[in-house]
Amino acid sequence: MNTLRRSILLALALTAPLGCAYTEPKVPEVELPASFDAKSAGPSVAGMKWQDYFADEKLNALIATALESNYDLRVALQRIEIARASIRQSTGAVLPQVSLGAGAGVRKFGLYTMDGAGNATTDITPGRRVPVHYPDFVIGLQASWEIDLWGKLRSMRSSARAQYLATIEGTNLVITILVSEVALAYFELLALDHRTDILAQTVARQTQSLEIMRLQKEAGRANELGVQQFEGQLASTEAMVAATLRQRKETENQINLLLGRVPQPIVRSKDLLLRDVAAGISLGIPSDLLENRPDIREAELQVQATKFDVEAARKAFYPSLTLSAGVGYQAFDPRFLFVTPESLVYSAVGGITAPLLNRSGLEAQLDTSKAMQVQAMYNYQGVILRAFVEVENALVAVERTSEVVAQKKRQKVAVSGTVDTADALFRAGKATYLDVLLAQQNTLEAELELIDALLEQRLAGIGLYRALGGGLHPLTAKPTQ
Repeated sequence: MNTLRRSILLALALTAPLGCAYTEPKVPEVELPASFDAKSAGPSVAGMKWQDYFADEKLNALIATALESNYDLRVALQRIEIARASIRQSTGAVLPQVSLGAGAGVRKFGLYTMDGAGNATTDITPGRRVPVHYPDFVIGLQASWEIDLWGKLRSMRSSARAQYLATIEGTNLVITILVSEVALAYFELLALDHRTDILAQTVARQTQSLEIMRLQKEAGRANELGVQQFEGQLASTEAMVAATLRQRKETENQINLLLGRVPQPIVRSKDLLLRDVAAGISLGIPSDLLENRPDIREAELQVQATKFDVEAARKAFYPSLTLSAGVGYQAFDPRFLFVTPESLVYSAVGGITAPLLNRSGLEAQLDTSKAMQVQAMYNYQGVILRAFVEVENALVAVERTSEVVAQKKRQKVAVSGTVDTADALFRAGKATYLDVLLAQQNTLEAELELIDALLEQRLAGIGLYRALGGGLHPLTAKPTQ
């Protein structure tokens, strides 16, 4: 035992990496303010379930279908299984490896070799020489075990577990994005429904105005130029109808793609877009992002994994102790294979191996691990900063879109009666056809812009909910073997 200890100490002294005392790298940290945009807030809305946040049965049903059937999410779930298998693989490296083997063969030694010359004059059994063609049968157990003296294998297992947990958080991020994408596409579809209705009403109104203009021309009260102006306006609106119908169909197909199914009609609550939006969203405090955002948690776990990778790379320079043993039966004739103790064979070997010369590969691996650790630390801080900026941008979007909606509603009220007024004045000869065209154009623009503003307001609310870390349907770590 003393000899083994001295051998290990000697190997350790010869192979220990230069600069054995490793210093944890430091990177500039993001200092988050105490609140978002100098606003105080209660608990973050990120803690609210998406079913309660959207509060629309049809939308929630679509999101639930997406969480069950989306193919990108299924791919992400398989990445979790791959990471779990990596943990089991790294766990197996720490434990003894035992295998059962059996074999049969035949050998012929050359006569002018040491084995062949010896066998020619040796009895394998009393009165029987060793045959020229020597059969061999064996069955037994083989075991090997690398003793994890320095914790290298345990560091590798810890890295695999951190990667596994990071993969879960990465999948949680996929879920968060999927929930928001379904909601975004759903409200875009509602907006396109309203645009289609507005354009259809406008086409009917412009068609009626064109007929009136043609009658005015026949009566000598208008000219061909006026008719052509109305025809051009009607053609432009009909083109907008066609483009909107195409966009609506594509949006339906996009939702079906997110849901993992072939194109089919989307059941929806059309008037949801017109309902009033909640006055405010509870933001929480910036430090809540560290707990609520899966991308931040994923980046943090990546830092932990690279730390363990550096430890494993450093410990690869140290000597490794391997034990191997075997026990079984071996004989030249199957009839004697299990004769005990004559056919019983066994072995036990212990050895120390350590890198001594040409360690550039290990040094390169250590340098790579260190660089990847620093990279992961920078990435972690960058994700935190990006998350904070996303919340700030989303907060501004929510505030400003609310103002835009209020102004667009005022604009719509202001122009709502201009079309009827212009038509009446035109028929009475107190307004020109240009007044009618302008009134129709302004009304159409006001109605469409209001729909766009309502959509932007909804999208901003969804963006803020997602930026805060909401929409999560969290996965938890499954036990590993």
